[in-house]
Amino acid sequence: MIKNVHGRTLELLGEAIVAGRYAPGSAMPPEATLGEELGVSRTVVREVVKSLVAKGLVSTGPKVGTRVLAAEQWNWFDPDVVGWHSRVGLTREFLRDLQELRRVVEPAAARLAAERATAQDIAEIEAAYAGMKQAIEQGGDYVRHDLAFHQGLLRAGHNRMVAQMGKALSALLRTSFELSTLRRDGPAESLPLHRAVLDAVRARAPEAAEAASLAQIEGARRDIELVLASRRKLPSLSAPASRLKARRGALTP
Repeated sequence: MIKNVHGRTLELLGEAIVAGRYAPGSAMPPEATLGEELGVSRTVVREVVKSLVAKGLVSTGPKVGTRVLAAEQWNWFDPDVVGWHSRVGLTREFLRDLQELRRVVEPAAARLAAERATAQDIAEIEAAYAGMKQAIEQGGDYVRHDLAFHQGLLRAGHNRMVAQMGKALSALLRTSFELSTLRRDGPAESLPLHRAVLDAVRARAPEAAEAASLAQIEGARRDIELVLASRRKLPSLSAPASRLKARRGALTP
């Protein structure tokens, strides 16, 4: 019960900060005031503030209280921070930063995977690809398999820091994948681009894998631009990943 109260309070304050209710550099209300506003004890507020400090949203200190930090100091690899940002409204700046990060990390990871992937690594990426294809043809959770595909690539390079980054990137990647699935036929058109990355990794062709990854990320960028231009409601990470409807006719391998 205490954990649920803590979680709800953390979500309320986190979203309020991300939404700009408390401006960067401003002092948040005292613990007693926040507790009264939110209907929780000062102890709960104190623990929530500690969580917000760990996520880089606020800082605390004697005589200065709790102050909101600028967005540049937030922990953008924290799933809660990404989720709150998704719910209060994704911005072009956020999506630009996300796509630029992908261009920096994923092509290099695909090159490493082509050089170092084991048979087991490739089998896991193949399984994720097969899940994506099945979700397109028969309906289902495409995003879950898409995420497994990209995380599998990050692991397949057998660089512990890159693999760890894959865990940190999961919420950010899911944001990109959710947006891509909003465009009609977006997943079906993206599938051959994923296949090209996988084929290059299987062929032990690092340069081809890197180029294919760049092409796939560029396709995702175009999908996101089209979704933004359509002014459709953007997905919320608080909800389960949207499921695709079955497609008529099978896709080529």
